[in-house]
Amino acid sequence: QMQLVESGGGLVQPGDSLRLSCAASGRTFSSYVMGWFRQAPGKGREFVAVISWIGGSTDYTDSVKGRFTISRDNSKNMVYLQMNSLKPEDTAVYYCAAAARSFLVQNFDEYDYWGQGTQVTVSS
Repeated sequence: QMQLVESGGGLVQPGDSLRLSCAASGRTFSSYVMGWFRQAPGKGREFVAVISWIGGSTDYTDSVKGRFTISRDNSKNMVYLQMNSLKPEDTAVYYCAAAARSFLVQNFDEYDYWGQGTQVTVSS
């Protein structure tokens, strides 16, 4: 089992920044591809970003490219999502997820472990 705990969400204004953190425990963190997903009210879970085992490769959904950055620190079992220039449409619950894969994955059903989520609200 792997436990994932997200933190860092909150209420911000359009144009502000937030950094989400995800703490992992229970498994060999560096063996997992790590992703961030989000779910807005009334919508399905949406892929946001993914990072490879050692952070050499990343991928993002088009709507966040150039604004969000995913990173990881394997020495601390942490993965981060730096979110800049936030927009109201970024409002959602953000989830951290882990996939026992050797390649980047964007489909939520390929992820093995999930956190409980952290709320991000962007509103003026």
